[in-house]
Amino acid sequence: MQNNKSISTWLFLICFMLLCMIALGGYTRLTGSGLSIMDWRPITGIIPPLSHAEWVREFDLYKTIPQYQILNNGFGLDGFKQIFWAEWSHRFLGRLIGLVLILPLIWFIYKKMITKQLALRLFIFFILGGLQGGIGWFMVHSGFRANSTAVEPVRLVLHLACAIILYIAILWTALSLRHPVPNPLTQNPAIKFIKTLLKTDFILLLVTIVAGGFTAGTHAGHSFNSFPLMNGHLIPADYNRLSPFWLNWFENISTIQFNHRLLATFTGIMILITVMTGLKSSLDKATKDSFMAMGWAVLIQYALGVTTLLLVVPVWAGTVHQAFAIVLLTTVTIALHHMRKNKSLS
Repeated sequence: MQNNKSISTWLFLICFMLLCMIALGGYTRLTGSGLSIMDWRPITGIIPPLSHAEWVREFDLYKTIPQYQILNNGFGLDGFKQIFWAEWSHRFLGRLIGLVLILPLIWFIYKKMITKQLALRLFIFFILGGLQGGIGWFMVHSGFRANSTAVEPVRLVLHLACAIILYIAILWTALSLRHPVPNPLTQNPAIKFIKTLLKTDFILLLVTIVAGGFTAGTHAGHSFNSFPLMNGHLIPADYNRLSPFWLNWFENISTIQFNHRLLATFTGIMILITVMTGLKSSLDKATKDSFMAMGWAVLIQYALGVTTLLLVVPVWAGTVHQAFAIVLLTTVTIALHHMRKNKSLS
């Protein structure tokens, strides 16, 4: 049991680092920093430019892409350094997370502190983390195309979604190690209904976050900066202007933003219904506390979303909004874990 506590603490630390990674990823997107590093060197890239000549070389490479020529022409070496350090920090944190995962894992295996099943699962997480770095480069490379000033929204969403999946997998593993014995819950119809509500909330929230990724990737948040109406309409007048219809979900700015608004509102209402239902049930105090945390988190996240929109997506608000989406997802995951039928991983 003591080993479980130590290992779960280590995994919770990795989850916190992943949360910071996702927040920093939002910052690099909002500042356009992601395209500042023109090559992908998984090992040697950890060393930043150490001389003026190296900085000039990196800057000259950046000058060859459309983002500089169209958006940042003439902003100078000092301006380039600002966006470079943001992207370098993002990549450095990714490498650091890999080390924080693999080195203790080797130690725990050597000391026979974990089972083969758990060791295999954690090693798979390490491999997936490495693949996530490759997906990140796949995303960044799309921004080097002619007349492109940003990465492709689809690749951005893929990168974000993979990070979230890895985060949830590690979080669930950590929770299962910390609390291997489930709270005894009577599986009556009311309890089953609450579990169904929670699972629905979880799926809706994931879809909402993906929709938010498309909103971010297409810069849709910089348009229709009023709430709840969009240019005086509840539903934008050109919602279905593209053909075939499904293209509107990915390329029509007004549709993308409206879908994110609608999903966020519906998800928020569903979560609040779940919270009220759970608090009125016979659940134990710890589970009810997790429901309360979920309720407060969804109210804060919804307020952050509206604030970000009304302020026309300032960097600080957009970054916090993206990061807090993961905090909200964490509270839903914890509530789900309280309702589980657990199998010990020790």
